[in-house]
Amino acid sequence: MNNTTRIKANYQLIKFQKLVIVSILIGFLSAFLGLVLKKATEHYEELFFHKATINPIFFIVFPVFGLSIIYFLRQYLFKKKENKGIKEIFESTNSKSKNLPSYKISSHFINGLLTVVFGGSTGIEVSTVVASATIGSVAQRKENVFRQYKTELICAGVAAGITALFSSPIAGILFAIEVISRKVTRAFVISNLIAVSIAFGLITILKDEPLFAVSIVTWHIKAIPYFILLGILAGLNSVYLTRCVLFFKSQFSKINTHYYKILIGSAVLSIAFYIFPQLYGEGYHAMKTILGNSSEIPLTITLALTFIGLLILKPIVTSITLASGGDGGVFAPSLFIGAFLGLLVASVLNTFFNAGVIPLNFMIIGMAAVLSASIHAPFTAIFLVCGLTNDYTLFLPILVVCLISKYTAKTIYPFTVYSFTPSIIK
Repeated sequence: MNNTTRIKANYQLIKFQKLVIVSILIGFLSAFLGLVLKKATEHYEELFFHKATINPIFFIVFPVFGLSIIYFLRQYLFKKKENKGIKEIFESTNSKSKNLPSYKISSHFINGLLTVVFGGSTGIEVSTVVASATIGSVAQRKENVFRQYKTELICAGVAAGITALFSSPIAGILFAIEVISRKVTRAFVISNLIAVSIAFGLITILKDEPLFAVSIVTWHIKAIPYFILLGILAGLNSVYLTRCVLFFKSQFSKINTHYYKILIGSAVLSIAFYIFPQLYGEGYHAMKTILGNSSEIPLTITLALTFIGLLILKPIVTSITLASGGDGGVFAPSLFIGAFLGLLVASVLNTFFNAGVIPLNFMIIGMAAVLSASIHAPFTAIFLVCGLTNDYTLFLPILVVCLISKYTAKTIYPFTVYSFTPSIIK
C-alpha cells in the first residue's frame, strides 16, 4: 500500500513538473508570437498607410492586392481551408478527437498581418488568439499525460497571447475563462498563471509600451447618468457590429467565385478609405490622434457627421473585410467604435447640454463598453482597456458601463460573432 501511494505521489509530481515546463514554453512562444505580430503590423501598417495618404491610388491597390495574396496563400499553401477565427478553438475544445493543426500558427500569423497592413479594417487580436491557441494545442499532443489538459493548455496559449498584445495578464486569463473555457480547474490555474507570468515578464524585459499613452486625471459622480447612457448606446452599437458581420458573411457566402468576393470587397474598402482614411487597418492611428487631442476638438456639424459616418461604416467595412477573405475579428473594431462613440456622446453633451464631462474619459469607457458587449465578456474588457492605457482611474465607471452594455446587447440579440451558428434561426 505504501509503495502504491509513493508511486502515485511520484507520478503526480512528475505530471505537475511537466505541466509547469510546458506552460513556460507555451507562455514564451505565444507571447513572442504576439509581440512579433504586433510590432510587424504596427510598422508596416503605418508605412503603407502613409504611402496611401500621399498617393490615394494605393487605397485602391492595397485592399485588392492584400485580399488576393491571402486567397492564393490559402489555396496553395494552407490546404485550401478558410480561417474560422475563434470558432476553430471552440471546435477543438469541444471535441476529444479534433485538434488545431499546426499550420494554423503560420496561417493566422501571415494572413492577419497581410489583412491589416493592406488596409483590412479588422485587427490582429483574433489572429494572435487562434495562433497562440494552436501552440497550446500542439503542445498537449506531444505527451500522453497532457491529453486530459487540452482545454487548459489551449487557454494558456490564448492568455499569453492576449497578455502580449494588451500588456494585461489579468485580461488574458479573464478572456480565457469568459470566452474560451467557461470553467476553472486546478490545471487551468497553474498553466495559465505560469503562461501569463512568462508573457508579462517578456514584455517587461523588452519594455513594450502601452498602446495608448493617455493621462486620466479623475472622474465625477455627476457623470454617472451620462455613463449609463453611453453603456446603452455601446450595447446598441455592438449589436449593429455583430449583425453586420453575420449579414455580410451570409451574403458573401452565396457568391461562388471567390475572386468576385475579393473584387467587391476591395471596391467597398477602397471607397470607404478614400472618404474616411481613419477606417484603414485597425484604426489605432486615428484613435491615437483623437485620444491625444480629445479636449481640444470643438464639435462642428462636419465633425459630428464624420463621427456618425465612422460609426456607421466601421462595422460594414470590418464585415466586408472578413466576408471577402480577410483574417481578424471584432476586438480592434470594437475599440475603434467605442472611442469614437464616446467622443461623440461627450461632445454632444458638452456642446448642447453644457454637461461639462471629460471627453477622454468617455472615449476610454466607450472602448471597454463596446468590446464588453461585442464579446459578452465585461471583465476581460475592463482589464484589457485598463492595460491598454496603463491606468485604472476609471475602473469603477468602466465596470458599471461594461455590465450595462453587455446586458443591453444580450437583451436585444443574445449572440456574438463567436457564439452564433448558421443553424440558429434568426
